[in-house]
Amino acid sequence: MKYLATIPLTAVGLLALTTGASAAIVCNPDGDCWRVKERLVYPPQARVEIYEDDWVIDTKKYRWREAGSRRGYWRGGVWVTF
Repeated sequence: MKYLATIPLTAVGLLALTTGASAAIVCNPDGDCWRVKERLVYPPQARVEIYEDDWVIDTKKYRWREAGSRRGYWRGGVWVTF
């Protein structure tokens, strides 16, 4: 009986392990990079590159920025929402 009680907990634990985070790093041609919690589909005019969350940026070419509170991207030093 004890084993039957652990089956739901095991199932929940496995589900948590199989649903990986979709976080990413996004960079634009201006050299701005920011972290996102979910992968978005950016409009073509954003001209951004999306990298895996463990990607290491070249600090001579890129700089970290804080992501805006709404979905968007950095362009010319301004957060553009879409």
